[in-house]
Amino acid sequence: MRIVSSLVVPILAVVLAACAYAAPDVTTLHFPSNDGKTRLTGYLWQPQGEGPFPAIVMLHGRAGPYSTAAKGVYDASTLTQRHRSWGEFWAAHGYLALHVDSFGPRGYAQGFPIHSYKNRPETVDEQTVRPLDAYGALQYLRSRSDVIATRIGVQGWSNGAMTVLAALGGATPGIMQPNPQSGFRAALALYPGCGEQEKQDYVPYAPMLMLLAAEDEEVSPLVCRRFGERTMARGGKLEFVLYPGAQHSFDDPGSRKQANDANRAATIDARQRAEQFFAAHLRDAERITK
Repeated sequence: MRIVSSLVVPILAVVLAACAYAAPDVTTLHFPSNDGKTRLTGYLWQPQGEGPFPAIVMLHGRAGPYSTAAKGVYDASTLTQRHRSWGEFWAAHGYLALHVDSFGPRGYAQGFPIHSYKNRPETVDEQTVRPLDAYGALQYLRSRSDVIATRIGVQGWSNGAMTVLAALGGATPGIMQPNPQSGFRAALALYPGCGEQEKQDYVPYAPMLMLLAAEDEEVSPLVCRRFGERTMARGGKLEFVLYPGAQHSFDDPGSRKQANDANRAATIDARQRAEQFFAAHLRDAERITK
């Protein structure tokens, strides 16, 4: 476990300016969930070049993939700044990124308000349903000729990060006998709730990185810290970072979150760690150049 100081990192704008690039277009597509009945909506960012590329499945949080200003228009044009910026970030670094809308196809495109977890319908349960969406996205990506089928990772935020934990656990819905070759190669979980997995003798089947906010107002970083320590003690390939002063959704690039120095520092460090983590686990040095 690492605790990162918020005082040693430059402001977000400087880093983003230094890494400026032409934002790729996002493509809307559809594919089946492994639940056998839901046709999911996905948003795809593709890197430049011919490929094949490593890929990343992206899973939104409880507020859904769309902006609060969407006003009933739920499509690529109203994706949140956070999800769009991460999709562009991965494409710029040579990954094909697929963001999965789990809520819209089931009638909840607007997402759910804060502290609504206990009232959320079972049709969008992150422990039993959304992992089926994650593996539906994995199967779709493996069908594409521009994707390296054995080099696919998964990234989730909040409720989507809880989906990541469930998808990589021992009782994994959506895939038989999971391992890094048959399932996801690596997983990134940003500020999940860890209560369900803490009850289990949890060991992820693939390497996992958790990024936690010390001042999280929605989920307990202390529970996740305890869960992480116990998982590592069992031999689980899990690393976690706790950002002092950072809040839930610290990587939201909007001015309200980024006005907080700790959130800005956490965002920069999270981007750097995420890229290093997936580079270590998803890149094939013989076929992919950075």
